[in-house]
Amino acid sequence: SLCVCVSGGGQLSCSRWWLRIYLDMFYLFTGASCRILRCNSEFVAATVHLSSSGAEALGKDSANSAYCSALRSYSMCTKRMARPCRGDLAYHSAVQGIEDLLIQHRCPRGGPTAQPRPQAQGTVSGDTCLYEKNHFSREGQMPEYLYCSIFGDPHIRTFNNDFQTCAVSGAWPLIDNDYLYVQVTSMPAKDGMFSTVITKITVIFKSWRQCTDQQLYQAELDNVPAAFADGSVWSAERRGVRILTVRTDSPGWHAEIQAAYIGTLMVVRQSGRSLSLSIRSPRGVVEAFDPDHDLQLCMWGCPASQRVNTLHPPALDSLAAAAIRAEAHCAALLPTQDIYYHACVFDLISSGDLNSSRAAVSALQDARNMISNRQGVHLLPVAAAGQTQLKILLLLGMLGIQGGA
Repeated sequence: SLCVCVSGGGQLSCSRWWLRIYLDMFYLFTGASCRILRCNSEFVAATVHLSSSGAEALGKDSANSAYCSALRSYSMCTKRMARPCRGDLAYHSAVQGIEDLLIQHRCPRGGPTAQPRPQAQGTVSGDTCLYEKNHFSREGQMPEYLYCSIFGDPHIRTFNNDFQTCAVSGAWPLIDNDYLYVQVTSMPAKDGMFSTVITKITVIFKSWRQCTDQQLYQAELDNVPAAFADGSVWSAERRGVRILTVRTDSPGWHAEIQAAYIGTLMVVRQSGRSLSLSIRSPRGVVEAFDPDHDLQLCMWGCPASQRVNTLHPPALDSLAAAAIRAEAHCAALLPTQDIYYHACVFDLISSGDLNSSRAAVSALQDARNMISNRQGVHLLPVAAAGQTQLKILLLLGMLGIQGGA
């Protein structure tokens, strides 16, 4: 009901009106301090390595034990958020989800928790958190940058400029070094004969000195956010430069992430019905990993068993007409018959969707923007040597797997 306030003796006599103002301010304050997304991101960061190949390497029992530890940490984080997150739907969903997962994985309520990775000790000064400036002051020159991208069905251009078309399915690490963990998830497409699409991209920026705390970015098909998982769009600042930022040119479809402390640029896109990722990073960052981190698609490409076989083409007549149409369509978009042209034709044949050509076009544009050596943008496929182009493309369309029968 409406409360009318009247003044008397210089004081307002409307307790319900003041109570409403107080409650509005209280909920505004508590809503601002609810950090359930931080709990969510910490849980994802603690468990991302337990999916697919990571879980197989650890063994079933060890992987489940680690997952239970992460769940207990997640539960503790939500309990700390109970008061400020009161009334927050995301918070209550998280609490219920934890309970369900604890039961599903038969996790004891008591036990070890996943400890956050400690930051390196010591103070930072000068340009330590600005990679390019710091490198130039030490070396007298700019760092050497390497480039990797994954797009389409899926195609990978590695840091070593190898180009592969792969049949990977599930979650696979693109990058796993001292600074970054990047994972992509691909699934068979609902439509198309053979097509596989990238449906999820997870990026963990690991905490480093006092430059940045651990930060998580996730994109999924039809949801490419211009924000980190905790809702922020930037973190930390040094000498007027924001250390970690996200921006977009097309909300929901594009995100550009700048990590100044490691001199790294990432571009995440949705093109057609698939996600793509392009990354430019200094060699010193890319090569900062232990020997046991031997599965990184951006470093060595796909496992041999998952690569498309270009040596023994199957019968070609059934796809000849589709290949000719695909060649004409892609030639109009990509006049240079390089890896991007071949990827475009492959995607059209395997998916039957004209929109799938957008992945190769966008990937080429990102390469032009991120590779300083213009002559290095266009790569010619090695597999094309000594074969007619039509046979290669039809072969790709049939998705023969190297090592198969």
